[in-house]
Amino acid sequence: MLVERLTKRFVETAEPSAKVDFYYDGELPGFSLKVHPSGEKRWCVEYRPGAGGRSVIKRRMVIGSITKVTAEQARNTARKILAAVALGDDPAAARKGAREMPTFRAFVTRYLDEEASAKLKVRTIANYRIYLSKHTCPSIGSLKLDEIRTAHIARLHRRIGQTRPMTANRVVECVSSVYRYAATCGLVSRSFNPAAFVEAFREQRRERFLSTEELARLGDSIREAETTGIPWNVDTTKHNAKHIPKTRKTVIDRDAAAALRLLILIGARLREILHLRWEHVDFERGILLLPDSKTGRKTVVLNAPALSILADLARRDDFVIPGYTKGKPRADLNRPWRAVCRHARLEGVRIHDLRHTHASIGVGFGLGLPIIGKLLGHTQPATTARYAHLDNDPLRRASDKIGNRIAAAMGDALHSNSKSNVLELPHKQSSSS
Repeated sequence: MLVERLTKRFVETAEPSAKVDFYYDGELPGFSLKVHPSGEKRWCVEYRPGAGGRSVIKRRMVIGSITKVTAEQARNTARKILAAVALGDDPAAARKGAREMPTFRAFVTRYLDEEASAKLKVRTIANYRIYLSKHTCPSIGSLKLDEIRTAHIARLHRRIGQTRPMTANRVVECVSSVYRYAATCGLVSRSFNPAAFVEAFREQRRERFLSTEELARLGDSIREAETTGIPWNVDTTKHNAKHIPKTRKTVIDRDAAAALRLLILIGARLREILHLRWEHVDFERGILLLPDSKTGRKTVVLNAPALSILADLARRDDFVIPGYTKGKPRADLNRPWRAVCRHARLEGVRIHDLRHTHASIGVGFGLGLPIIGKLLGHTQPATTARYAHLDNDPLRRASDKIGNRIAAAMGDALHSNSKSNVLELPHKQSSSS
């Protein structure tokens, strides 16, 4: 029903009927009053989105109840909505999208189930679950995806980074992955990623290489641990200490000892050894054919000592290093590694440092970074470049040449003990000659 103008007086006198009635404002096309049979009255606005025209279905937006919005307020709101439509917007669709937009917590579940489970490794997914449940969801989980801003992520990043900067960086990377998938699902635009501009904390890579003496102590400790056992003293301050012998011995099983030796001998990653199956071992060609690793399919060259260790192991399971449950890999080597390190007096050494040590020894022999990268299974030269500072033979030769030239220029007193290695500088001709 068309009326001249929707005013407060008209709204108050409009009577409900047995069906929903609409009263359209004659002054502002699209602006209307909706009257329910119950007597409830609401302001509405109708429009045709996009290019408009009769072929386009009308959309109706409810502005609000007459008890909360006055006639003039509703008219002004309707005018703004119609102006936005004229500029190409679709306010009704935007409102619907906002209502259907999931919270960060709800979408995280979808991301882990649909995207992460199909494309990420099991260990990465486990870490992401921790980052999301422990750090992000308690902070921003209740916010909708399109409500989260860079400031939210930056604040979260700073808070975590006060004690764990590397974890803070990984959390931001995880959030960024969530938003990339949200864009794929059409929930946000590809340019909307509040984690994209959060600058990461500087990470100091840990570089710990075992010396020859430390390797000798490590070898002795592993042999002692798998044979007679490593002695350790009981903490007498604990309440049940009196019932325990003052000195006990820790014996590690042969599989754990073999795993530790393989880690240092071939420079493999921990999971590459713990998840290694006998079907991946090619004794004839002396290689491991890993179907999956951190960098995908990988071939690991086995040296003679590593082949000997594998040949001596009993095949009691599909896994080379069997777990405590048949058919499942061993979870970790934490307990045997801690015992061995303690006895070998190795401070601050991680299992992964065995891989670094393997690489450092190869670089020290002058094998070259490309060869070391191939042995370790690096797919990017930049990854192997972290060992470049160990390849010091060319640098030492260059430094000796420069130093000798300088020493020669400054006089024999600085190089009297190594005069035979000094290259004499040519004498400068005088200006008179």
